[in-house]
Amino acid sequence: MKTIYVVSHTESEHHLSDLVGGWYDSELTAKGIADANAIGEILNSEGEIEAIISSDLKRASTTADCFAKVVNAPVTVSSALREMSFGDAEGKAQSWLDERIKPEDGDNRMDHRIVSGAESKREFAGRIYQYLDSIELPKCIVVSTHSFAATYVISWWIGMPLESVGYVNFGIKPGKITKLVEDDFFKNRAVAYLNQ
Repeated sequence: MKTIYVVSHTESEHHLSDLVGGWYDSELTAKGIADANAIGEILNSEGEIEAIISSDLKRASTTADCFAKVVNAPVTVSSALREMSFGDAEGKAQSWLDERIKPEDGDNRMDHRIVSGAESKREFAGRIYQYLDSIELPKCIVVSTHSFAATYVISWWIGMPLESVGYVNFGIKPGKITKLVEDDFFKNRAVAYLNQ
């Protein structure tokens, strides 16, 4: 069986400061590091992890590094696994974004930008799909990423066409594990559990 553990990074400084994350590069808190180490122990108990791929942003790559120390697997980082870019809102107070966010009008879910400079869902999901399509997945791997980005890792895994991702959001929380599996015989793919 092929297995992917998708893990959203643990508590980060921007969570405590109520700042917009996206590509804003904040560090993990002390709690975030402790939680990442604990998740590493859980992953280690699940079986042999062969590799870890991670967003290159510090909060996700530090989470991945904590896992790597426990499961003894190499980490590869990529900007393709970053959270959605929030453009002009990056690193600003969440209230700043809340006052300026532009809701989608119902006709343009894939190409809508919530604020100036932000990524569209087509750009965001598209870079994740393209990256995952380009790599050879080992039998058991961990993906260290971000809450919303995790949605598109899951969507890719279950074969959801890019044009259909405009409505999907799996509601992944920080510091949670989602297990994706593919059986050896039929090659059917499933979500074994979500947000554990």
